[in-house]
Amino acid sequence: MGPRGQDDEQDAQKANRADEPGRPQQAPATPAPTASGPGEVRPASATPGPGRPGQAQVTAVTATSGSGEPRQAPATPLPTASGPGEVRPAPAASGPGESGSGEERGAGGEEADGDERVAAVRRVGAVRRLWRGGAQLVVAASLLAVALTGGAIALGTDGSPASVRVSAGAVDPGVLGGGDLDAAITALQTHLRAQPKDHGGWATLGLAYVEQARTKADPSRYPQAEQALQRSLSLAPDNDQALAGRAALAAARHDFHGALSFADAALRRNPYSERALSSRIDALVELGRYADAAKAARTADARKPGVPVFTRYAYVRELRGDVRTARRVLEQALTAAASPGDTAYVATQLGQLAWNQGDQRTALTYYARALAADDGYLPALEGRARARAASGDRAAAVKDLETVVARAPLPGPLVALGELYEARGKAGDRERARQQYALVDAWIALARANGVNADLDTALAAADHGDKRAALRAARAEWARRHTVHTADALAWALHVNGRDAEALPYARRATATGYRNAAFRYHRGMIELATGHRAAGRASLTAALRLNPGFSWLGADRAREALEGAR
Repeated sequence: MGPRGQDDEQDAQKANRADEPGRPQQAPATPAPTASGPGEVRPASATPGPGRPGQAQVTAVTATSGSGEPRQAPATPLPTASGPGEVRPAPAASGPGESGSGEERGAGGEEADGDERVAAVRRVGAVRRLWRGGAQLVVAASLLAVALTGGAIALGTDGSPASVRVSAGAVDPGVLGGGDLDAAITALQTHLRAQPKDHGGWATLGLAYVEQARTKADPSRYPQAEQALQRSLSLAPDNDQALAGRAALAAARHDFHGALSFADAALRRNPYSERALSSRIDALVELGRYADAAKAARTADARKPGVPVFTRYAYVRELRGDVRTARRVLEQALTAAASPGDTAYVATQLGQLAWNQGDQRTALTYYARALAADDGYLPALEGRARARAASGDRAAAVKDLETVVARAPLPGPLVALGELYEARGKAGDRERARQQYALVDAWIALARANGVNADLDTALAAADHGDKRAALRAARAEWARRHTVHTADALAWALHVNGRDAEALPYARRATATGYRNAAFRYHRGMIELATGHRAAGRASLTAALRLNPGFSWLGADRAREALEGAR
């Protein structure tokens, strides 16, 4: 039974061949998507939990060559949501309308374009020159350099195992039955050399490459994932495994319209595909279609209840401000977790939910549980760093974030570490921070060279730590694609740092209109309100941000307090 109790919702909603599966041949070059301006960080989140910037989205991958769905532990039905009605989708107008003050209510084988790849190489090279003499940062630079070598798939060029290990729990729930991702890819490659016409094996390999790209911050795996999935479709046209894989790949590249299209195609073939059901929810969330996402989550729970669906349902509720239901659903998902990977993933989501509400003690408890299940789970380490910094333990926070960026130099943790260096203010910290921001630019160039839309990442990072005009171009480009609370906030802030506060205010109000409890959004709105002469509203927004989560940003929180003092 789904989260709606007894509700009767039942709505249904050619390949380049490789000489060997370990080394797919390159297809003719196609240009990467044009970008005027994150991976979101939600970016996709490079696309943290479903819809959470900076966290990886769930993609269930199985090491089976058949077409069946992955086995799961029996799932308990979700609790009936007690919050208000579904979020209404945001208007599709070119600019947001005024929302008033009621927002407190609950509520592979293709090569990238040559110029893009050259730019990526040059940026990485420049960053590496900055880091000579810093061993920890050289490791991070090496990860980006490895990501540029498109021919080496999961193995080194000599066939040896890749140097960076991905622990079982560093992969999303359901991946390969909790096994090591690199080892599983090697086994799949061996299998496909012997059975090259196994379409299910090719689909699984494609999904595994998507996961490898996320967990290693290596976008060069995306073209290889695309080739493997196309190979599967050439062997078995319209097979739902490969179509669901294409949906996951499109979402990872932040092509959410494409992700929705592929997910719908997969569901027409198999209405019970967990991967397609999950990707459909993700795509709708990332397109700002929150009411549709809520309906899709209920449908998915009715058809395929389990950890991937539970976590997505919870996030849809959180986006409308229904934190109580989100927490209850995640707690239930944690109870249903049947593997260390599931436990680490769900406990981290609970930690993030607690951190967003300023409850650092509870957040640290959940992050500890996640790391007990898998001590190498990077999202939990990143979350623990933020909670530790908010609790005053900046030394431990720096250590955690340095570990994260050494293994997965993604924009979210890189910016967080740079800002923490700035806040710490020791000798050399300003230069250390500059190096982190430079690496963000290098990662964005690399992502774009491999077909990832990185505009939201650009807008979020560049607004405070880079080219402000580039931030605005990127934010506008992303807003043209999709209207979410995250893109509204990014555009509002990019307009603000460019001195266009009157234009920014409607977007800042729209970012907070669903009831989503996000202190950074409140901070941005408050600063924009002060800049436009709405002093009482600005003080209220800044106070709300600090009351909700006084540790939301070690730099932003200080600036919010200074602005409040000045406004008095």
